[in-house]
Amino acid sequence: MPKMKSHSGAKKRFSYTAGGKLAYRKVGRAHIMVGKNAKRTRRMRKTGYVSPTLMDQIKRMLPYA
Repeated sequence: MPKMKSHSGAKKRFSYTAGGKLAYRKVGRAHIMVGKNAKRTRRMRKTGYVSPTLMDQIKRMLPYA
């Protein structure tokens, strides 16, 4: 049986933490920061964690991670 392929987009966006959670960088920090208030940009600095409802879908995309 051939190897499964990892989803290229998911490979770049998600990584496993030591505790087994999936972490990702929050969106919206790339450009046009002037229109976003300070509270919002502070929230975007933090690491996001995948909710348990989506864990199975993303794990399927990353079979060898």
